Amino acid sequence: MKKTLLSGMIGLLAAQPALAIDLMEVYERALSYDSGIATARASLNAQLAGSDVSRSNLLPRINAFGEAAHTDRSAGPLSDSFKSYSYGVQLTQPLFRADAWFGFAASKDQSEKARAEYSLAQQQLILNVATAYFNVLRAGDALTTTRAAETAFKRQYEQAQERYDVGLIAITEVFEARATFDATTTQRISAENELDIAREQLARLTGEYHERVHNLQQDFPLARPEPLDVSAWEQTALEQNWQIQAANAELRVNESRFKVARSGHYPTLDLSARYAWQDTDGFANQMGPGNNDRRIEDTTLALSLNVPLYAGGGTQAGVRQQRSLVDVAMESLETTRRDVRVNTRSLFRSVNTNIEAVSALEQTIISRRSALDATRAGYEVGTRNIVEVLEAERNYYVALRDYADARYDYVINTLRLKQAAGTLSPQDLMDLNQWISATAPGIEALASEDDNIGAVVR
Repeated sequence: MKKTLLSGMIGLLAAQPALAIDLMEVYERALSYDSGIATARASLNAQLAGSDVSRSNLLPRINAFGEAAHTDRSAGPLSDSFKSYSYGVQLTQPLFRADAWFGFAASKDQSEKARAEYSLAQQQLILNVATAYFNVLRAGDALTTTRAAETAFKRQYEQAQERYDVGLIAITEVFEARATFDATTTQRISAENELDIAREQLARLTGEYHERVHNLQQDFPLARPEPLDVSAWEQTALEQNWQIQAANAELRVNESRFKVARSGHYPTLDLSARYAWQDTDGFANQMGPGNNDRRIEDTTLALSLNVPLYAGGGTQAGVRQQRSLVDVAMESLETTRRDVRVNTRSLFRSVNTNIEAVSALEQTIISRRSALDATRAGYEVGTRNIVEVLEAERNYYVALRDYADARYDYVINTLRLKQAAGTLSPQDLMDLNQWISATAPGIEALASEDDNIGAVVR
C-alpha cells in the first residue's frame, strides 16, 4: 500500500487531477494529511507529558545554590569590612502533600481521556473517509441518472415537436415535454455542482483532487448486523463507545480535582537536607588577633510542617466550585450514555431498513421499467398522453437514483453503527475495499442501452 503523500494546495492540484483511487488509498492519504487526527495525536502526547509533570511534584528536588556578598559593618568605634562566599546543595522530598497526589491522579485520568479522544478521532477519520468517498459515488450516480433523464426527456420533446408539426398532437403536449426537459436540465446543472462539492470534500481529507474513484460492485452483499440483537449492540456500545469512555474519564478527572481542592485544608510535610560551605575573607576577630579568614561547613536535616489556617475563604470556594464541576461531569456522562444508547438502536434499525429498501428498490426498478415501456407503447398507439410518458420516465430514473442511495446509506450506516458500538477499525475499510473495483460498473449497468446511460462516464 502506498505511503507517500503528494504535497501542495488543493487548489493547485485541482488543475492536475490524480488517477482513480480506491477506498484504502484515500484512507492512507488521510492518515498523513488530515489535521483532525494530527490534532488529537498531538493532544494525547501533550497530556502524557503533563502527567509526567504532575508526577514530578511527588519526587525529590535537588538544587545547587551559591552567593557572594561584601559587608561593611560599623558598631560604635569598631568597624569591619569583609567578603563572604556561600555555596552548597539542598534536597527536598515531599512526605505528605495530598494536593500533589490527587493532582497526579487527575493527570492520569486526563491521559485516559486523551487516549479515548484519540481513539474516537481515529474512528471519526475512518467514517469521514468512507462518507466522503461514497458521497462522490452517490453524487456521480445522481448525475448519471439526471443526464440520462435529460437525454430521454430531450428525445420526448423532439418527438412531441415532430408529432405536433404533422398535426398528431396538440401544442400543450409540446409545452409539457419542453417544461420537463428544462427542469431536468436545471437538475443536471445542480447535480454537476453537487459532484464537484463531493470531490472537494474528499480532497479536503487527502490533499489530492480526484476526478474518479473506484465503484462499488453491483454484487456487494448486504449483510444484517451480527449479532441480530439490538440489545447486544446497545450493551457493547455502553461498554466500548469512546465518547462514553472519554466522558467517564472526565468525571474521574473532576473527582480527583475535587479532592485536590479539599486538600487545601490539609497540612503538608517536607523533608529537606542541606549541605553548605561558607568562606569569609577579611573578617576581623573582635575578641583578639587571629586569622582574618575562616571557612564554615554547615549540614542541616529538617522536617517542615505547614498547617493552613485561613486563606481568605478561597479554599472553601474552590471546594464548592469543584463539587459543582463533578455534578456537571456526571450529568454530561449520563447524557452521553443516553445519546449513545438511542443512536445505537436507531442505527441498528436503519441498517436493517436499508437492506429491505435495497431489495424493494431492485423490484421497483424492474416494475417502473416495465411501466415505462408499456406507457411508451401506449403513447405510440395513442392510448397514453405525453404527461403519462414523462411521469413514467421520471419515476424510472428516481428509482435508479434511490436504489444507489439506499446502497450507500447501508454502507455508511453500518460503519456508523460500529462506531457507536466502539468497534469500528481500519479492518472494516479493508473488508469494504475488497468490493470496490476500477472495473465495477456504476448505476448505468441497471439501465437499458436505449436510455443512453451507458454512454455517460462518471
